[in-house]
Amino acid sequence: MKNKETKARYHLPGLFEFYDLYKIFLPLFYGHRDWFYDWCEIGSIYGAPADCLWGGGRVGFGENGIEKEVLSLCRECNVSARLTFSNSLIEEKHLGDEKCNRLCSLFSKSEGNGIILHSDLLLNYIKSKYPGLYFVSSTTKVLSDFNQLEQELNRLDFKYVVPDFRLNKDFENLFLLDEHQKSKVEFLCNECCSPNCSARKTCYENVSRKNLGIDEVSHVCIASNKGDGYRFSSAMKNPSFIGIEDIQKVYLKNGFSEFKIEGRSLGSALILEFLLHYMTKPEHQLEVRENIYLDNTLDLF
Repeated sequence: MKNKETKARYHLPGLFEFYDLYKIFLPLFYGHRDWFYDWCEIGSIYGAPADCLWGGGRVGFGENGIEKEVLSLCRECNVSARLTFSNSLIEEKHLGDEKCNRLCSLFSKSEGNGIILHSDLLLNYIKSKYPGLYFVSSTTKVLSDFNQLEQELNRLDFKYVVPDFRLNKDFENLFLLDEHQKSKVEFLCNECCSPNCSARKTCYENVSRKNLGIDEVSHVCIASNKGDGYRFSSAMKNPSFIGIEDIQKVYLKNGFSEFKIEGRSLGSALILEFLLHYMTKPEHQLEVRENIYLDNTLDLF
């Protein structure tokens, strides 16, 4: 068996949003490992229920009331569950939110779960109140300067750090990181946003305001392709895109093993395409589709 350093660990979107998909997919993945690449595994599934005050990155779309079912599925499959609490505008008055505290309490009772966050205020609060959870530095920090990334990697609080996608191919600097730093870098693979976007941080802050219920004028994306929405085909053309050949031939061979797949605000059919592309052998993709579609009695229209 290959050791951890030679395997890609995927961090998948939609812990709550796509629970119905994962309760079919995870047993397939672990029950038919010959259908999937042997050089990859599932590191975690991340997300948050709808209307979470501490939520960020994307406005919550996940179902409420299924927290115990979600945790049970993750425990059965030995997959880490991560709460996405990456709101960048948290204040002291928000720390007492009943729903978010209840979720942290529940998730901290199971070993190996984590929190994706932006706010240091929230980090210190959760660290003191709910020990046992690990922390991931969110991509919403937009760490697009390599010196900023290196400083974040050196912080002891974080098990993983997700840099801005524009650093994905900065191999001149990435390859100079030491082994411990490399083990903490979690690359965002399939971002569709333009690498020339100057308003990414503003966009994330707008989501934070919405989750806090702050009634302000929404940020308007000025990207030329905004009307198309997310397209995986477009993401693949992005110079920062990381595909399976990149992972095998470049990243794994140079000490990087953590890869995040975005997509919490998308539909489950598109999430399935990510799972097929990144994890499933081509000759078995139809079998995976059939199991997902037939078990869900899926109708596209």
